[in-house]
Amino acid sequence: MTPQELAEACAAAMWNDDSAARRLDMRLDHIAPGQATLSMTLTEAMTNGHGIAHGGYIFTLADTAFAYACNSYDAVTVAQHCAVTYLAPGHVGDRLTATARELSRSGRSGLYDVRITNQDGTAIAEFRGNSRTIRGHLLPRSDA
Repeated sequence: MTPQELAEACAAAMWNDDSAARRLDMRLDHIAPGQATLSMTLTEAMTNGHGIAHGGYIFTLADTAFAYACNSYDAVTVAQHCAVTYLAPGHVGDRLTATARELSRSGRSGLYDVRITNQDGTAIAEFRGNSRTIRGHLLPRSDA
């Protein structure tokens, strides 16, 4: 299996059990080793008391892209630390895209940046995630 095929297989395996992403109508737009792009449309249910996107939904989109990027090697990997900086508000109807890219991966630790933009390319938020590989694999093992 090539690295790209492995990343695609891992993403498919994760997607099957990712009820949060599916319930928020996220779409997996791109997957590659150490990279992922996901998108979702902001709905009325995702707004806060100011009538703009609730930061938790923006964080969830970024965290999901981060998860797919760092799990693209078939080693179960979780978030160890994450931080987000909100740059501009999101509005109902905006199509947000989170693009995750790997900056570093060594041993069991990884560092990833995720940029969240709207349909016009305006930066909505920047997210940085530190990952930690734990036990297990996403894909079944053959005994051959």
